[in-house]
Amino acid sequence: MDYKWIGALLIVAGCGGFGFSMAASHRLQESSLRDLIRILDYMACELQFRMTPLPELCRAAGKEGRSSFGQIFTSLGDELDCTVSPDVANCMESVLKKCPEQPPLTRDNLILLGESLGRFDITGQLKGLESVRSSCRTALDSMTENREVRLRNYQTLGLCAGAALAIILI
Repeated sequence: MDYKWIGALLIVAGCGGFGFSMAASHRLQESSLRDLIRILDYMACELQFRMTPLPELCRAAGKEGRSSFGQIFTSLGDELDCTVSPDVANCMESVLKKCPEQPPLTRDNLILLGESLGRFDITGQLKGLESVRSSCRTALDSMTENREVRLRNYQTLGLCAGAALAIILI
């Protein structure tokens, strides 16, 4: 009899934990997109006013970046310096393979950034940065719309699903 209740509590806790982890993942994705937008703003200003070469620009953005973005952009600058004919898209993919912990939307935007950097003149690169920035803002706006309700629903549904499953199994 006691084993049933312990099992039921473990099921509720496991399903509830899944709901809470979904909410935490959502918050991490939002934070990551905000940081990327901040770095893109910095890169656009730096590129526009100082015309910093791309490897130096990436390293400077790495110093500005929080969380794993500092490592990503610093590694991207190093990767661009090490290659003979730098292709930013390939360098970005190489760096992202070394840092696989990025949320999916952020990863997609970083790949898009790699495809737009280093291909055109200053105005083209600024347009590419703006394109990636607007993509990040669109994703962030859709994530923040009704965020509190959505996160509360993830948590509640996780707990309710666990309770329903426990009731069925008891």
